[in-house]
Amino acid sequence: MTNAALLNVEGIRKSFRKPDGGELLVLDGIDLTLREGEIVGLLGRSGSGKSTLLRLIAGLSKPAAGRIRYLGQDVTAPPPGIAMVFQSFALFPWLTVLENVQLGLEALGLPAEEIRRRSLDAIDLIGLDGFESAYPRELSGGMRQRVGFARALVVHPNILLMDEPFSALDVLTAETLRTDFLDLWAEGQLPIKGVILVTHNIEEAVLMCDRILVFGSNPGRVLKEIKVDLAHPRARLDPDFRDLVERIYVEMTARVAAEHPSRRVERFPGAGIGSILPHVSSNLLAGLLEEVAGPPYDGEADLPVIAASLHMEIDDLFPVAETLQMLRFAEVAGGDIRLTAEGKEFAIEDTDQRKRLFARHLLTYVALAAHIRRVLDERPSHRAPWSRFADELEDHMSPDAAEQTLRAVIDLGRYGEVFAYDDRAHVFSLDNP
Repeated sequence: MTNAALLNVEGIRKSFRKPDGGELLVLDGIDLTLREGEIVGLLGRSGSGKSTLLRLIAGLSKPAAGRIRYLGQDVTAPPPGIAMVFQSFALFPWLTVLENVQLGLEALGLPAEEIRRRSLDAIDLIGLDGFESAYPRELSGGMRQRVGFARALVVHPNILLMDEPFSALDVLTAETLRTDFLDLWAEGQLPIKGVILVTHNIEEAVLMCDRILVFGSNPGRVLKEIKVDLAHPRARLDPDFRDLVERIYVEMTARVAAEHPSRRVERFPGAGIGSILPHVSSNLLAGLLEEVAGPPYDGEADLPVIAASLHMEIDDLFPVAETLQMLRFAEVAGGDIRLTAEGKEFAIEDTDQRKRLFARHLLTYVALAAHIRRVLDERPSHRAPWSRFADELEDHMSPDAAEQTLRAVIDLGRYGEVFAYDDRAHVFSLDNP
């Protein structure tokens, strides 16, 4: 690997205008350097601004502050030499594989003979030789994503931006495509000099990347840069690989302290009225409690181990674990999840006892749930409209976050039979269905 810098991102800040005229800050103080021969991973949960940063680098959006330089030139529009692979395939269904791949070259105005030659070479490189005349509807998800790779590679970019390119695929297909990509990269067959990969899969980041930038949320910022000093090909069961995965889990579960260094971090973070709640199924909450309570964990488990056994990524596992912590059924720290006495009690009780215990914890530790119940208790009709609480939440968060938080507390309230909600009338009540 050389020391030549392909890309420099300096002090990037990005915000969006809210309907009320306020500002929603999504990225703050982002610094990043991509050097020739590197794969750099942007690892974090959904909503941490990773994909927004890719769009800024691609010149599809402009930052509110800071600068992005590609080969020493400021990026103010989509620059030649940077291509992107998307999560959703983004193919034109009425075009064949060959026609989809040719699109980028046609936009460059190249001669027809060169367009065809380079397109066929890219299709062959990515393993789709023989499927040139097929339409996207005839292809599996993995094949469609290969077309996306071929379309990006055919323009011979210096930098390839990959926005969760494997997340929409099944486990086996994703693993095959990752392996093929890494083999081509290691053999120097890809016409690219550097890669930026957005992912929320910790093992994927360790498997593919030379450096990993761990992102925090609200707003998105880099919490930690981790260098991956593991030789390729990397083995998931290698002790050094597992140690690095564990280290990243520790970093990500400790992110509250890193994001708010001036705040005293409580053993059990509170959920005040202004807290954005993750929308988590009560079935997942109960399921994780039962899994950790039983053998071989007996109440305490490594998050990487439990994630692997349940086939859960951080966007699936972390919200469940953090909700259990919010409810005081578990403690999440140091990359581990440990059940409290109440969490262990929940796991062994019958349904009615679970609901009573859950309701007590919900009203004690989640301020919004207690607030809704108090309002309903005080009103003669024991009813209140959605807007009564949505308006309050929007003083603290965006409308989308307010809706997510209300939806989350509705599910928790229904499970604990603390209150009811009629989605057709948009009304909370104490009615017992």
